[in-house]
Amino acid sequence: MGKEKLNAAFLKVKERGDKAFVPYIMAGDGGLDALEEQLVFLEDAGATVVELGIAFSDPVADGPTIQEAGLRALANGVSLRAVLEKLKQTKSSRHIPIVLMTYVNPIYAYGVADFAKACEDAGVDGLIIPDMPLEEEGLVTRELKDHDIALIRLAALTSTDDRITEIANRTEGFLYAVTVTGTTGARSTFHDRLNEYLDRLSKQCEVPVLAGFGVSTPEHVKNLTAHCDGVVVGSRIVDLLNKGDHDTIRELIGAAQISKVN
Repeated sequence: MGKEKLNAAFLKVKERGDKAFVPYIMAGDGGLDALEEQLVFLEDAGATVVELGIAFSDPVADGPTIQEAGLRALANGVSLRAVLEKLKQTKSSRHIPIVLMTYVNPIYAYGVADFAKACEDAGVDGLIIPDMPLEEEGLVTRELKDHDIALIRLAALTSTDDRITEIANRTEGFLYAVTVTGTTGARSTFHDRLNEYLDRLSKQCEVPVLAGFGVSTPEHVKNLTAHCDGVVVGSRIVDLLNKGDHDTIRELIGAAQISKVN
């Protein structure tokens, strides 16, 4: 489990000649009882890893779709502890790696050491903390290392070359390449220098580089993965799951499965 499980999942995709597809879902959107079924569906549909969001009252990186999903989860009484307990209960029957996306405040309120231990017990393999800069990582790095949980860093279009080098050297599991200068949410177009940015990250980073934020169509998936190792798709997946549109989700994931096309 942990870093090793993430690395093995990405290696398997690479050996097949495919690109990684990481869907984001909001834990407890539709109730926590639906979580296991959602994870099973995404794994069966061909997802590489699942990024699991934790509802939070001040989600600074999230656009309207994911904010609304968070509000639905909070209305269902979902909490970080409840999510980790549900993951622990279903750990033995789950195979797909899980990356938790949460903010610093809930981790700090939980207690960093207790949180890291609970993540290991729940079978969480990686962690994304979008509001924690490199300079503040000392808050969690030792505890995550003790429990072999990957800390996945984010690179921005606005990051300097020196900053990108530092992020690329530190990240674990994969590098999350943010494709927009804003919050999450489906978009029709991207920055005109995005491909150059992804190419540069891919050359510098020893772990897979995945593009995320705004990815919403099979064409986005195919175009972006020509310049990196995979994609993270959030708002579009959240919206489709809420509508019960599993066929379109399968189509999105299928766009990363190059080996089935060639």
